[in-house]
Amino acid sequence: MKRPGRRLRLIAAAFLVLAAYPAFVLGTVYAHWFRMDFPGGRNGPSDAYRHSLASATVAYTTSPRLVALVTSVMEDDGQGNPMRAMDAHNNRIGAQIGATATSWNDMQGKVLHAVQSGTVDATSTDQITWLPQSWWRDRMY
Repeated sequence: MKRPGRRLRLIAAAFLVLAAYPAFVLGTVYAHWFRMDFPGGRNGPSDAYRHSLASATVAYTTSPRLVALVTSVMEDDGQGNPMRAMDAHNNRIGAQIGATATSWNDMQGKVLHAVQSGTVDATSTDQITWLPQSWWRDRMY
């Protein structure tokens, strides 16, 4: 006979495992982000760094397909909204970096270099972008 608490413990264990991965991604991204001195916490280079690093981390540790799925849900692929379009653009670049990185340090270095080489309103599919400075906000929320 099955004990009634066993199913609940299995569900709780599954939830903890599923919650651990997003916590890992957010923890590693913010640990790096806080050490950077990029301006524009929202809509600027700092925002671009967060998005591209998070996407690179997910692609490196799982698959760029997961980044594409999350981007389509969270950013609506940027349709009609410049801020979401910027985020979706940078997510795709981050996913490509993560998918091709040879190591954890390689991935982080490539993201940093990509953001340092980024620009306002980049149209190239391989260049990090952000919005004009008049759109920047110091806070990320």
